[in-house]
Amino acid sequence: MGETPDRSADAGTGGTRVTESHEWPAGASARLAEAPVSTRTPGGTGLGGGGALPRARAFGAERAFRGLTLAAGSAVLVIIAAIAVFLVAKAVPALRADTANFWTYEGWSPNEAQPKFGIGTLAFGTVLSAALALILAVPVALGIALYLSHYAPRRLGTALGFLVDLLAAVPSVVFGLWGRDYFSGPVRDLSIWLNKNFHWIPLFGGDGPFGASILLGALVLAIMVLPIVTSLSREVFLQTPTANEEAALALGATRWEMIRTAVLPYGRPGIIAAVMLGLGRALGETIALAMTLGITFGISFNLIQNGGNTIAANIANAFGEANETGRGALIASGLVLFAITLIVNITARVIIYRRREFTESAA
Repeated sequence: MGETPDRSADAGTGGTRVTESHEWPAGASARLAEAPVSTRTPGGTGLGGGGALPRARAFGAERAFRGLTLAAGSAVLVIIAAIAVFLVAKAVPALRADTANFWTYEGWSPNEAQPKFGIGTLAFGTVLSAALALILAVPVALGIALYLSHYAPRRLGTALGFLVDLLAAVPSVVFGLWGRDYFSGPVRDLSIWLNKNFHWIPLFGGDGPFGASILLGALVLAIMVLPIVTSLSREVFLQTPTANEEAALALGATRWEMIRTAVLPYGRPGIIAAVMLGLGRALGETIALAMTLGITFGISFNLIQNGGNTIAANIANAFGEANETGRGALIASGLVLFAITLIVNITARVIIYRRREFTESAA
């Protein structure tokens, strides 16, 4: 009948015998279980797959890097906690010496024999100037971001995006000097026109003088936060899935309809986060507002009349002449500003991570 063909390891081939490379002697399985891992092969030379994986080192580069990153992240939390503890420790003595209500009093006289100071006016001016700056900057920033991401040619968009980003590198003192010496004139003329034609609106009322006002400070702040909101919004718009955009266009939508139905809804959390990060930048601005505001104390919604003050600007202007209680009062106001900016940034981060697909595409 002929020789019986050898049976190979391939299940698709026939045969009744096993080739020599696959033969195992009797009792090999029992001896294999007792043998060292490196010798568990039919010939005693090790597994065909190369043997067991080597054990992980007790201390390797990966574990060292993990510990380094953990230490860096923990250091940030420790620094934030240390700043908070320092502010509280320095502010408590001044708050105890304050003879007025710290939250509602509208004056600032911490250097007197009977210290009287409050955070109400400063907090109001800080929030008002920052909010007005965002109202002025966000529509412009979103328009620029959409143009750079979906309308401009790639080379032109890259060049213009680089120019917009350069605004973030300009020192704030330069913006302050520019706003005080050159921009205040046009803003004063605009304020006079608004007062003449819309004086019946409380925002534009008053008898003057005009110029160093909340409006001037807000316009300078708007220019300063413009590159932040623009850059982040542009990156968010570029992360929109191409399939979503192509689907909208395939259904007959125009480019603007595609942006309105596909790009903006997808990037809404990122837009909100960019706006809130810009708000954090505006809340903490110091030198530019110290140079452009009228530095008065009092709660008023008038935007064009000389006046206005913020927490950061007041610290910059009053710290040099403050006594021990005055410095403690300024530190107490800084503690309030620290809490406000911390809340704003935490809220922005929560919004960023709210949608998993946004965080994955951003990573």
